[in-house]
Amino acid sequence: MNAVVAQKDTQQAGQQQGERGLLRFITAGSVDDGKSTLIGRLLFDSKGIFADQLDAISRAKHKRTVGDTIDLSLLTDGLEAEREQGITIDIAYRYFATPKRKFIIADAPGHEQYTRNMVTGASTADAVIILIDVSKVKLNDDGSVELLTQTKRHSTIAHLLRIEHVVVAVNKMDLVNYDRTVYDRIVAEYRKFAEQLGLTDIHPIPLSALVGDNVVEASDKMPWYQGPTLIELLESLSVYDESHEQAFRFPVQLVARHGGHLADDFRGYMGRIEAGKVQKGDKLLVQPSGLSATVKDIVTLDGSLESAHVGQSVTILLEEYLDISRGDMLVAADAPATLLKTVNADICWLSEEPLDMRRKYWMKHTTKQVPARVANIDTLLDINTQERRTTDTLKLNDIATVSINVAQPLAADAYADIRTTGAFILIDEVTHQTVAAGMIRL
Repeated sequence: MNAVVAQKDTQQAGQQQGERGLLRFITAGSVDDGKSTLIGRLLFDSKGIFADQLDAISRAKHKRTVGDTIDLSLLTDGLEAEREQGITIDIAYRYFATPKRKFIIADAPGHEQYTRNMVTGASTADAVIILIDVSKVKLNDDGSVELLTQTKRHSTIAHLLRIEHVVVAVNKMDLVNYDRTVYDRIVAEYRKFAEQLGLTDIHPIPLSALVGDNVVEASDKMPWYQGPTLIELLESLSVYDESHEQAFRFPVQLVARHGGHLADDFRGYMGRIEAGKVQKGDKLLVQPSGLSATVKDIVTLDGSLESAHVGQSVTILLEEYLDISRGDMLVAADAPATLLKTVNADICWLSEEPLDMRRKYWMKHTTKQVPARVANIDTLLDINTQERRTTDTLKLNDIATVSINVAQPLAADAYADIRTTGAFILIDEVTHQTVAAGMIRL
């Protein structure tokens, strides 16, 4: 489960901010808020379902609807256990397109014990849809509103992962007779919580995924809402990867050689450009060694290139013969990454086994894996109040700021600057299970 280390698809170089390319988004929220049904409705109403898929779910034995009504949640709840229990367990990805845009959706589970799967889907998302079930929100007589803890947890994770756009889908409006007052109170409370977090790009929409109100078609039952439908909003969101503008970062995945005598020697460094661009003749540094290098050639399956940019997988040849191996990073000579022996980071603990600060873990950062030990838990975040307090251990789904000592220097950036070189996971050295996902602070 390479949650935060997952590599993010990028747009073509030269894209200007505001252009609309492929949009990756995730649905999040608490249990039974209607996430799977919403995705099913999006696919159904946008004609993104094949006839055989529609026929299969209409005959499904675990449908949760009455009569001939199709249970749209079954389009994403594909595991037998999910259909039997009526819950989402694993992340499900679906692709669909409209005339204006292409989308990849990640349907995340709402149950607290499966939060780790939500982190996986959110790590590559450009937008998050936070669903709020109006029937579960507590509306107090004094005018206050109590949001569910899992709604707050998923919003907090979205903020930590620097997801740019947050769509607040106030779902099941049909259960409150499309009452505007209820909607306004919920949105006001969420905005107050979002302000505490630091979320700024908030887009609230009242809808009913079950009957399709304001999902693809505008609802005539909520004339008081004059905003876009959900699909119109998703089509309009800007997607821009700032790593186009960052300094060059190239984690080495493989050193490529072929047989032959020295006169025909070939030594190339294979990998994916995670930030910036490179061209022949550029001066680079090899980190963590600090050796200087010059780009001789850039090779792909299509032949030699004069230059390459973020998102491309290439083989880089250097003028010099240097000791470079998997886990090293080629970086811009005038803007290298920061070398760290102690990593300060926000982490989400994903294991049912609590953190044991006496144990060693493996830290996987880009293509490098090094022994690591959590040296200190600086603060633990209270999901409900957003206050930070001290603790001596971490348990499942805890979010904390920690200090981690690593056995070898890491060439890293702040997660806020470059996602891939600012992210890592911790792996249990005995069970090889992923126990935490982290975002580096500098």
